[in-house]
Amino acid sequence: MPRNRIVPIAAPLTACGGSSSAADEKVVTVYSADGLKGESGDGWYDRIFKDFTKETGIKVEYVEGGSGEMVQRAVRERSNPQADVLVTLPPFIQQADGKGLLQKYAPTGSDQVSGADKATDGTWTSVVNNYFSFIYDKKALKQAPTTWEELLDTKYKGKLQYSTPGVAGDGTAVVIKAMHDFGGEKPAMDYLGKLQSNNVGPSSSTGKLAPKVDKSELLVANGDVQMNFAQSKSMPNLGIWFPATSKGKPTTFALPYAAGLVTGAPHTENGKKLLDYMLTQKAQQQVSEIGGGFSARKDVKATDQTAIALTELMAGVEIFEPDWNDIDKNLTKYVDSWKSATGS
Repeated sequence: MPRNRIVPIAAPLTACGGSSSAADEKVVTVYSADGLKGESGDGWYDRIFKDFTKETGIKVEYVEGGSGEMVQRAVRERSNPQADVLVTLPPFIQQADGKGLLQKYAPTGSDQVSGADKATDGTWTSVVNNYFSFIYDKKALKQAPTTWEELLDTKYKGKLQYSTPGVAGDGTAVVIKAMHDFGGEKPAMDYLGKLQSNNVGPSSSTGKLAPKVDKSELLVANGDVQMNFAQSKSMPNLGIWFPATSKGKPTTFALPYAAGLVTGAPHTENGKKLLDYMLTQKAQQQVSEIGGGFSARKDVKATDQTAIALTELMAGVEIFEPDWNDIDKNLTKYVDSWKSATGS
């Protein structure tokens, strides 16, 4: 799913602050990280945006990019906000909150979202739960790699790529997971420095890597469970796996799509309605069946075949909880350390 993609779901974007009343406009603008909109119009966003418009008459404008990219765009537009709803991955949702880009709003149904999956100050709430993962080419590799150390093998030279930390949410997740698995910043950076000899190079888009793996242009790439599971419907060679160290267990951590109402949003009431709709039981039941992800609501228990398959996929994988306050505070430092280690 390409970055920098602007996908008008309905009418083109309109200028804000003109003589017409923005509050009366039947439109809502969403800035979002990629992964929830299908390439063929079959993603979770495609379904809920269509149903939302049908039920409310409010048209959805959609702008897609990297998590960090979307936050930076909102920062640039702070004096004249264009977005109503911002959806991005940690730690960028915390970053957006810290920059004052989000206003307090608790969507209907957010009381059913776990405390760890929403802001304590009420500025953002997870709408789709998700986990960090890697993918491999099932056609070229008889079985998935199991450890980080395997990826240092020369057979992966020029056949491995991960999205750029600090730009893409999943790319930043590579650094977070490596720091956890290897036991700290220095050993993680030492490893990523060694891995760089096999790395194709930077990529602002995690979503663009999956088609390369499916076509055997790459053997391994990073991703996340929701996006890659959804992509595997049309990309049969994608396999999902979770790296371990040679002495450890496979691990992952929650990487939810978190949504907030933009400060000074031109269509605040419409933004609230869309956030409410995203957390309805109907929309949340569709998260696994259509989106390949996990419901953000504790009271929604999906039993469809996709939900069953996702449960099996996660079996035996240790889930850890990053210190998001530390990562938010030191993100620039960690990204700079990664750049220094890899020469990026």
